[in-house]
Amino acid sequence: MNNKWKEVFSIPNCMSFFRLLLIPVFCVAYLKADKPADYYAAAGIVLLSALTDFFDGKIARKFHMITDFGKFLDPVADKLTHGALVLCLAFRYPSMKYLLIILLLKELFMLVIGVINLRHGSKLEGAKIFGKICTATQFVLYGLLILYYTINVNTANVLIAIETLILLVTWGLYIPVFVKMKKTWKY
Repeated sequence: MNNKWKEVFSIPNCMSFFRLLLIPVFCVAYLKADKPADYYAAAGIVLLSALTDFFDGKIARKFHMITDFGKFLDPVADKLTHGALVLCLAFRYPSMKYLLIILLLKELFMLVIGVINLRHGSKLEGAKIFGKICTATQFVLYGLLILYYTINVNTANVLIAIETLILLVTWGLYIPVFVKMKKTWKY
């Protein structure tokens, strides 16, 4: 197998591919759930996705499997997973639509700024600690709302508002990262 294929199909990247495959599995499990065991199964899928997200980075760093493709694939898998989770949860929790709007705006901003930086020769950096914390808190929120599907709506709204604030703060913290990348542009 040549080096490009080894890079694409490294263990961490395969874990990211697996997370992508879990998206439709979760959507079907959650949207068709009608008894406690169904919601627990959906929560288990989210837990499995979160664990593979956590371990793919650990494995990549420990075994020197960090690749440019992995730096691209991992966040794409995260964004698509989170988008699917938020969209599914919005059917049960109407306030989730505000989190979805912020999530979409943040990710669109990061995509556009990232592409602009890449076009000017800046290298992709790995995820920052505040981005990892934001991802972790999102998984915790989604897991709680799925696992405790009978949660009081007001409590759910407070949790969703807190996560929306975390998303906004994370978005703000990424702005200086992109400004720093701009300084490395190769016009």
